[in-house]
Amino acid sequence: MIIAQATLDKKADDVLILHVAPLTSIADYLVLCSADSDRQVRAIADHIKKILDEQQVRPLSLEGLALSQWVAMDYGDVIVHIFRTDLRQIYTLERLWSDAKRVKIPTERVTVLPEPLGTAKKRPVRRAAKSR
Repeated sequence: MIIAQATLDKKADDVLILHVAPLTSIADYLVLCSADSDRQVRAIADHIKKILDEQQVRPLSLEGLALSQWVAMDYGDVIVHIFRTDLRQIYTLERLWSDAKRVKIPTERVTVLPEPLGTAKKRPVRRAAKSR
């Protein structure tokens, strides 16, 4: 919730939280948002990083900051995708994860993480049974 609220602090558009834990072991949640320019994409990413750094939460990986058209921030249990609006329309990750439950962003502000990100135990990926 803190990440989603941080995106809204910087006027991100179309902020979406997807609960993907039942579908994959890569993360529990995806946070997707859009920005109108490369500068705004960078500002959103920098703001998220600053807020989480203040709570001693460091990203496992940061990708795309050099061009700031699509930034991916991996915080273990949460992966953030910040898109320039035109690129988000091309990649449509929300369609790729259409089976994921959408999580409502609360109107009241969350200020402290309930538990450190990256500490939840990863679930094994469900695999289809082999035909014999």
